[in-house]
Amino acid sequence: MKKPDLIVKTQEKNNKRKNKIRFYYSFLTIVLLICLVQIGISAFNNITKSISYHGKIKKMKALNQQAYAENRKLKEELEDFSSLKSLEAIARNNLKMAGEDEVLVIINKPQPAVEENKKKKTVKHKNTKPAKTKL
Repeated sequence: MKKPDLIVKTQEKNNKRKNKIRFYYSFLTIVLLICLVQIGISAFNNITKSISYHGKIKKMKALNQQAYAENRKLKEELEDFSSLKSLEAIARNNLKMAGEDEVLVIINKPQPAVEENKKKKTVKHKNTKPAKTKL
């Protein structure tokens, strides 16, 4: 009787060991699947961020080129504005100045709309009576 008891006990031990090994392998499989899912999600997020950052970089480069072009244009305008000819033109036209050996003659042309308004304001009506005030 010892033999069957011994065989049964060894079989039970083997079964327990096999169950432990199965549990261990299934646990490792679940952990590995979770890791794979996490890796997939991270890879997807990194790819989408990379695509969006590349788009932002292109927009920034285009904006940078526009800013450089506008800056270049403004520098050219500043150089033109600060040149002697443009300063002289401003002095002649806006400030009514003349050169050293020049005589400045200003001819005022009458403006009809302004003169009519002045005439209308100065004309008094003969039939109007001054308003009386009560005390």
